[in-house]
Amino acid sequence: MRPQVSEQSTQTRRTTVRKLCLIVVGMFGFGFALVPLYDVFCDITGLGGSTGGRYTYDESTIRLDENRQVQVHFMTNTNAGMPWDFWAAQGGVRVHPGALTEVTFYVRNNTDRRMVGQAVPSVVPVTAASYFHKTECFCFTSQVLEPGEVLAMPLRFIIDSQLPQNVQSISLSYALFDVTELAASATAASRRVNPETL
Repeated sequence: MRPQVSEQSTQTRRTTVRKLCLIVVGMFGFGFALVPLYDVFCDITGLGGSTGGRYTYDESTIRLDENRQVQVHFMTNTNAGMPWDFWAAQGGVRVHPGALTEVTFYVRNNTDRRMVGQAVPSVVPVTAASYFHKTECFCFTSQVLEPGEVLAMPLRFIIDSQLPQNVQSISLSYALFDVTELAASATAASRRVNPETL
């Protein structure tokens, strides 16, 4: 003989299952929003060594300090689960503050599917972040790679000549995130808003 389950007990189970499902969906959504939220948070607060957005280079206003050199180290890493290779052509460069410098980074999509990646930069020491100006950076936009594709990505930057004298070395680090599903969701949302793009 099967035990009878009360209506109240059944209702309690259903409520619990609904709550757990909402928590899972919320956590999943938060994971996708984490990269852009982190970027916005760092831009607003200046925390995390965020280097800010695009810097407009005007040669007439730039003061070159030829009596000083700063070592800039490059570090790359991929977020857990991001199956791309990501590396810098050089481990670092020595630059004069005020000099426009160009270096190249590379990514390779090791999967059999089209993917979208987004790089998030940070600078150490954090006090140097406001003196590190990017005029061109692959981190300004997402990178779309087909299966097996390799992409060369330029970075152009200037170390401000006002960088404090005690800072002799700067580490620029990039974390690469998989934003494929986030990009697909954004595209679908924009199509719903503007049906003429369909």
